[in-house]
Amino acid sequence: MKAIAKLAVIGCTLMVSHIVKASDNVVLVTLDGVRWQEVFNGADQKLLANPDFVKQPEQLKQQFWRDDKHARQAQLMPFISNTIAQHGVLIGDRENGSTMSVSNPWYFSYPGYSEILTGSVDEAINSNDKTPNPNKTILERLEQRADYKNKTALFGSWDVFPFIVNTKRSDVYVNAGFMPIEADLFADAPLLNALQQEIPSPWHNVRLDSFTYRFAKAYMLAKKPKLLVISLGETDDFAHDGHYDHYLQSAKQSDAFIKDLWQTIQTTSGYKNNTTLIITTDHGRGSNANDWQHHSSKQAMAKSEQGRKAFPEGIIGSEHIWLAAIGPDIKPQGLLKTTTELKQAQVAATILTVLGENPKQLNPAMADAIDEILK
Repeated sequence: MKAIAKLAVIGCTLMVSHIVKASDNVVLVTLDGVRWQEVFNGADQKLLANPDFVKQPEQLKQQFWRDDKHARQAQLMPFISNTIAQHGVLIGDRENGSTMSVSNPWYFSYPGYSEILTGSVDEAINSNDKTPNPNKTILERLEQRADYKNKTALFGSWDVFPFIVNTKRSDVYVNAGFMPIEADLFADAPLLNALQQEIPSPWHNVRLDSFTYRFAKAYMLAKKPKLLVISLGETDDFAHDGHYDHYLQSAKQSDAFIKDLWQTIQTTSGYKNNTTLIITTDHGRGSNANDWQHHSSKQAMAKSEQGRKAFPEGIIGSEHIWLAAIGPDIKPQGLLKTTTELKQAQVAATILTVLGENPKQLNPAMADAIDEILK
């Protein structure tokens, strides 16, 4: 009887240890349209000296080019390529047996963000129009619960995020586009609100990422959300504009923001050693000088006569994405060699699993978590 009782105790202990997670918080950062090629290889030699995309090629080459691939990678995104590679996990280096891609058939932003945040694909989401998302994100599903009330938030540079999260229905806190931050949230809020209005953005619907990051960091420290999403957007717009130099510089700055974010997490009570950080992107881009600016599937390009003529097969490879993660629930394994193609739709369930939630209880249609990266 003692042996049976002992086995029962062991069994209960194992059950508890399986469902109790180390992380009470998750911060998800998305870098819009950053290619896996740069994340794992650094600056692209085909584009670095191209006068169509670079104003001062010699200066840019001095800043970003290194003959050694790993040195080049670290020169562009040192935190991801050093700290996360050593203490976390990376996915998406297709040249070295690590693959990940979107599940949606479109390969652009709204479908990608919806897939990331809902864990499923709705093929009817086929544009970047400001249409309220009929699908519930994990932010909304958690926000509806008493233990997560006022504990979810999203900060984005792109002004479409209130529609992706469907703020009118979801009641999730979203600050995106050129929205000001609450003036009493932190000491510099009035100044940053003024600067956001005074400093012109190159784009009518995307603010500069510095404001998005500073607002998000201040909100995190003041409100202590359990699930925070920070979506930086400059990289995609600089790429669309054909400015490879600015694209690289923005990617490097994004990596610096992420380093600062992790240092802040690891020095803040309630977050230190209790928070998982996940970084990914909404879509990839083309691989060559004639298509790196763009992204969209053959199916999406077919909707435009101009697009269909220019890229009858779509932008090949723009479905390929990447992911990085670090935290108490993440196996510190460096580059994960995948046996099957991992999918963007798996990000949502991975976040929920880290938070100790059962994804299938929240949404039975949700894709499975990326168990390969979890302890």
